[in-house]
Amino acid sequence: MLHIVLHLVVPLLVALYFYRKRWKNVTVILIATMVVDLDHLLADPIYDPERCSIGFHPLHTIPAIVLYGMLFILPLILGRKADDWKLKSTIDMFHLIGLGLLIHMALDGIDCLL
Repeated sequence: MLHIVLHLVVPLLVALYFYRKRWKNVTVILIATMVVDLDHLLADPIYDPERCSIGFHPLHTIPAIVLYGMLFILPLILGRKADDWKLKSTIDMFHLIGLGLLIHMALDGIDCLL
């Protein structure tokens, strides 16, 4: 149960600390990335409290996590060069999605250590 609460509280705290002016929208985006857990539906059993998600579920693998890192980092580089506000908002969305997915993987990774 604590794990699920952390998936809500940590994104909220990150949004409040790093994105104070628009924390509500950022929180929604970060929490929406929990949809990544749909890959649990492919497992048998669907939920196993003793199972480590990292490396087991397809969207929780190292290649997927590398992709999430790229979603987070590349917009920081590309966003500086964008002049069009629509392009900037799209780049910003990718950045936040990457951040949310990385937060999710970090929290799932902590469960693997316990």
